[in-house]
Amino acid sequence: MISFVIFSLRRAWQGFWRNAIMSLAATGTMVLMLLLLSGFWIIRTGLVAALEFTGSKVNVIADLPDTVSADQARQLEVEIEAMPEVTSVDYVSRDEALRRFRESRAAQGEEDLTRYLESNPLHASLEIYLTDPALYTAVRDRLADEPRIDQPLKDQQSLVSGVNTVITILGTAGTVSLIVVGIIALFIIVNTIRLAVFARSEEIEVMRLVGASDAFIRWPFVFEGALVGLIGAAVTLVVLAAAAEPLGQFMVDFFEVLPIRVAPLARDVTILVLGTGVGLGVVGAWVSVRTYLIR
Repeated sequence: MISFVIFSLRRAWQGFWRNAIMSLAATGTMVLMLLLLSGFWIIRTGLVAALEFTGSKVNVIADLPDTVSADQARQLEVEIEAMPEVTSVDYVSRDEALRRFRESRAAQGEEDLTRYLESNPLHASLEIYLTDPALYTAVRDRLADEPRIDQPLKDQQSLVSGVNTVITILGTAGTVSLIVVGIIALFIIVNTIRLAVFARSEEIEVMRLVGASDAFIRWPFVFEGALVGLIGAAVTLVVLAAAAEPLGQFMVDFFEVLPIRVAPLARDVTILVLGTGVGLGVVGAWVSVRTYLIR
C-alpha cells in the first residue's frame, strides 16, 4: 500500500511536469478561483461583522420619571440586567443626557438652544443592550407595564427590523455566492484536468492493455489534481499575505467600523483556501478520470 502511494505520488509529480503548460494553466485557474473565493469570504466577513456591530448598538431606551429616586433607578437597573435577553444596562443621568444632546448638536453644526432654557428638560434613562437585536420586541413588551419607566418606550423597531433584514439577506447572498463560485471553479478545474487526461490517452490505453486496474490508473491523476490544488492554494496564500496590509486598510476605510479579529479570519481563510484548493483538485481529477475510464 505504501509503495503504491509512493508510486502514485511520483507519477503525479512526473505527470505535472510532463504536461507543464496544461498543469500550469490548471494551477493558474485554481489561483484565480481561490482568490475570487477568498475575496468573497473576506468581504462577506467584513460586512457581517460591521452589521453585527451595528446590531449590538441597538438598545431599548427607557426614560425614567423625575419621581424615580436614584436608589429606585439602581434597583431597576439590577432587575433589568438580570433578564436573559440583556447583556448590560447603562444609567444615563439627566446631566449626561444633556451633555450628549449638546455634543450631537455641535457635531451636526446646529445651534444649542438648550442654553436658553431655565432647567434641563431631559429625563434620566436606562440604555438596555440586548444579546440579539431580534429580542428587542420581547424586552420592550416586558417593560411596557413597569411603573418606574415612562411609557411608551422609545421605539426603534424600524431600525431593528432593518438590521435583522440586512444581516439575513447578506448571510444568504454571501453563502449562495460562495457556492456559485465553488461550482464554477470545479467546472473549470474538471475540464482543465480532463484535457490533461485526453492528452495522455495513449498512455492510459497502453496501461489498460497490459492489465492495469482502474485504481492503478486513476490515483496518480487524483494525486496530480491534489498537487495542482495544493500549489494553487500556496500561491493564493502568498498573494493574500502580500496584500494583507493594503487589503486590511481598505476594509477599515470601507467599513469604518471593523470589529474583526484578524487571527481567526486569517485562520479561516487559510483553511478555506487549502481545503477548497486540494478538494477541487481531487474531485476534478477523480471526475475527469472516471468519465474517461467508463467510456
